[in-house]
Amino acid sequence: MLWVKAFHIVFVASWFAGLFYLPRIFVNLALETNAAAATRLLTMARKLYRFTTILALPALVLGLWLWLGYGIGKGPGNGWLHAKLALVVLVIGYHHACGSLLRKFETGRNTRSHVFYRWFNEVPIVLLLAIAILVVVKPF
Repeated sequence: MLWVKAFHIVFVASWFAGLFYLPRIFVNLALETNAAAATRLLTMARKLYRFTTILALPALVLGLWLWLGYGIGKGPGNGWLHAKLALVVLVIGYHHACGSLLRKFETGRNTRSHVFYRWFNEVPIVLLLAIAILVVVKPF
């Protein structure tokens, strides 16, 4: 079980690294006026989104393995896991939103400012903090 847990942590950390950086690229894209630079940033964003998606899959599979295979969080007194799973659904939604925003940049339909993307970039930090507290402290 410890190997599964270790790999789960590594893939989650890697997934979040991509979720931290991708909106920073969006900030730069929203500010960019040079077409060549915008094309380069779009290429970076596209590759990062693909790679981040690949990292998310084993993170989710390993998390399910820990829950369903080893029973982590099952039984009474494990409300923290339900809260964590709800936050994981939000992380998946955030990931999907990043893909949607990327498609808008690719098709030239972005209507949001760099300020929006600066705030949007804070969401995964809050989600990761809440998830880490739930997993470590297990408040309920």
